[in-house]
Amino acid sequence: MNKIALLVMLALPSAWLFAQAQHHDDDANAAQNELSATTGAMSHQHHHDHEHMSSHMLMSELREPEAGDQDRAAKIVEQARQSLEKYRDYNVALADGFKIFLPNVKQPMYHFTNYSYAFGAAFGFDPTRPTSLLYEKNGDGYKLIGAMYTAPVRFTEDQLNERVPLSVAQWHQHVNMCRPPQGQQREMLGKNPKFGLQGSISTRQECEAAGGTFMPHVFGWMVHVYPWEKTPDEIWSVERQLPRDKDKDKDKDKHDHDHDHGAMSGMQHN
Repeated sequence: MNKIALLVMLALPSAWLFAQAQHHDDDANAAQNELSATTGAMSHQHHHDHEHMSSHMLMSELREPEAGDQDRAAKIVEQARQSLEKYRDYNVALADGFKIFLPNVKQPMYHFTNYSYAFGAAFGFDPTRPTSLLYEKNGDGYKLIGAMYTAPVRFTEDQLNERVPLSVAQWHQHVNMCRPPQGQQREMLGKNPKFGLQGSISTRQECEAAGGTFMPHVFGWMVHVYPWEKTPDEIWSVERQLPRDKDKDKDKDKHDHDHDHGAMSGMQHN
């Protein structure tokens, strides 16, 4: 249980698997392997634990709509909806090669990741082959709610826009992480951590002074889609994947485009 307790970040499991497909050198792979053991326990934390999260999240810039963007996005959603329908039965997903990340750790959102699709996403975009399927726990099983697509960290925003229009969706990646020194991983579990993707340290200078290892880019680009939702803001929601204050959520206007995409105050933009 102590090992499981070190899992700190919900959104990263499938991203880590995607990173494995990018053929990093041995040192980077070792770092990613270690990082994979720090993911998944966001569900055990509260809104106030994430005050430093903006320093570790890089968002693509939301663009002005261009001709054809809405139609192109709608086509992606329709392709995703049709191809994902069979995965409402999570056993079909398992049979097709999707792997549950940390099934025994309580999470608000579970990533079922396909290694083969993750590798393919480094070279092309296929809406019918997402890197990860997104599920919520439903009794003894899982309820399918969406999917996650990935792209290499080297991609420009123009390249991301070619995959999913940036006037409709925002891609994100995890940045400026200070990996704790050996033996100090538990520090990330504290209420005010210094290390990790929720830590107060977000610069190389601070990280090295604390004895950590600075990682300017932890994983590649990611974007979530929830194809059974009703509005574009809900379908391409940025905020749904993040830990939320449920009381504040009751007052959220789900139909305000600027609120959904722009309310990530302090988030970095590319």
